[in-house]
Amino acid sequence: MSANFLLTHIPQLVTVCPSRMTSTNPLGIITNGALVVRDGHLAWIGPQDALDTCTSLWADLPQAAATFPLLLPGLIDSHTHAVFAGDRAEEFDRRLAGDSYQQIAESGGGILKTVEATRQADEHTLRSLTQTRLATMKRFGVTTAEVKVSYGLDLEADLRGLRVLQQLCDPQSPHYQPVQVVPTYMAAHDIPPEYRYPGGTDAYTSLLCEQWLPAVAHSGLARCCDVFCETGYFSPEQTQRILKTAHGLGFLLKVHADEFENTGGAALAAQVGALSADHLLHVSDEGIAALKASNTVATLLPGTPFFLRLPHYAPARKLLDAGVTVAVATDFNPGSCYTENLPLVMQIACLQMGMRPHEVVRGVTLHAAQALGLAADRGSLSAGKRADWLALNTPSVDDWMYHLGVMPACEVCIGGFICYKS
Repeated sequence: MSANFLLTHIPQLVTVCPSRMTSTNPLGIITNGALVVRDGHLAWIGPQDALDTCTSLWADLPQAAATFPLLLPGLIDSHTHAVFAGDRAEEFDRRLAGDSYQQIAESGGGILKTVEATRQADEHTLRSLTQTRLATMKRFGVTTAEVKVSYGLDLEADLRGLRVLQQLCDPQSPHYQPVQVVPTYMAAHDIPPEYRYPGGTDAYTSLLCEQWLPAVAHSGLARCCDVFCETGYFSPEQTQRILKTAHGLGFLLKVHADEFENTGGAALAAQVGALSADHLLHVSDEGIAALKASNTVATLLPGTPFFLRLPHYAPARKLLDAGVTVAVATDFNPGSCYTENLPLVMQIACLQMGMRPHEVVRGVTLHAAQALGLAADRGSLSAGKRADWLALNTPSVDDWMYHLGVMPACEVCIGGFICYKS
């Protein structure tokens, strides 16, 4: 089907459009809906009977009736680390035997093992690995993914990873794939081995601010900058310095916050105007209040404590009840959440954090778009936005979340083109 057509008689059209959402219809569902696509964007969306009264406006377009019961906006995975080489499968067994994430890192595993493999990988290898991962995400309904370049911890390696993302997103490139990528520069993911000495983190922070961030900004290859604000990684003061520098260079900001303990990362993210504060397993009441008073989205990553077998999850209900905007993402990475399966993570959010199905769907569509600064362009089905959607062979969103581990995808549409059919 081309990027110009009518799709009619959609039994359940889940718009996630704020103007259509009510307390009794929290996802803005249109029963027996229709939509019009022109030039890869939604030109019109509404009930079928309203379309029937104005079909002459679209007489030049081909029509097709829906062959599936439910259609919703394309899923947005707003937190992934998909550019890396190597694997850490042996760490999985160690964790099952009782070793902690920190113990594994201290014995030569963890992030720095991936850093070594990623630094050694050439551009072709990184591109092939990342392309395969994005193709897997697409099969799970993801149409947009934020991807952090976070395992080089070296300017040359990081620029190589960012170039890979540029090639995969360029329609003129022979390596193009359709999932829309938001590239994030995250050299502040860990301390490189060559800076692991007393005072080394301050020296590395200065290097980032004075040399690497300006170089990446000049390249134009990254949209966002992220920092791991955590004890043993980057202090709130170092985080603030990096983010202030990044903001001055034109980056949008994101923060890994309050994952292992409360360091005030959520409040800091709100203070600097970050798009999102992510993880938040140990966010404080003050952090929640700061998020509520800001436009910063709380991005929750329930797959990570699930994968690490932690007893504690982010306080989703507390955040939601306080009125904080909550997104949900995979945190896809090789060490602490090795999955591209966003719908499975959505189900974990329901079962382990008490989120309701409509809250989770908002979290991977409208709110995820907000967490990337893209809500004007995607995240809901409304006129003017990109024609990105996921069609499901399931009667309702509730049934989808209830049927654990099953992905009933029929088709995935990105920019008006059907790019996956089951």
